[in-house]
Amino acid sequence: MANFIDAVKQRRTNYALGKEIPVSEGQIVETIQTMVREVPSAFNMQSGKVVVALGAVHDRIWDITMDTLRAIVPPANFAVTEQKIHSFAAAYGTVLFFDDTSIVDDLARQFPAYADNFPVWAQQANGMMQFAVWTALADLGLGVNIQHYNPLIDDEVKQLVHAPESWKLIAQMPFGQVLEAPKPIQKVPVEERVKIVP
Repeated sequence: MANFIDAVKQRRTNYALGKEIPVSEGQIVETIQTMVREVPSAFNMQSGKVVVALGAVHDRIWDITMDTLRAIVPPANFAVTEQKIHSFAAAYGTVLFFDDTSIVDDLARQFPAYADNFPVWAQQANGMMQFAVWTALADLGLGVNIQHYNPLIDDEVKQLVHAPESWKLIAQMPFGQVLEAPKPIQKVPVEERVKIVP
């Protein structure tokens, strides 16, 4: 249990990423596969899907994002956006998180009394999957952050990675070499968030 708690504590948002990773690509892929397989979901729906984008595909994801944002962000404000996107492209790879809406819709039809809950449960399961992958990658010594440029980039990214039409893009997770430690963050007192009822 101590190892799990330590891993959760070291999971941080790291924007300063590089390509010289401390572990093998195979180890990264195996770790992601394990986390995706083991994370629970309501009704065991397993609607969460993942694409591990490496090399040229990783680079292309951030080219798509840059081009998409360049078309909508005013030029006077684009320098900050450009710098952010370059930092994500500088990472080793990107984990793309999807949800297969066909699975969610099918379960909603099978269990109409819970129909409104299935999309919520799917998002909860996807969040757990993101947290598990993030924590596991950090435990391997990788820097990680998570981004949400969907739905702006959805169509092009799905075409790039050959994702089925029913897959909805949820998040993008760049990962790579840690170039600098994340800055400290403020935490509210845990007593304000956890209530003990005797």
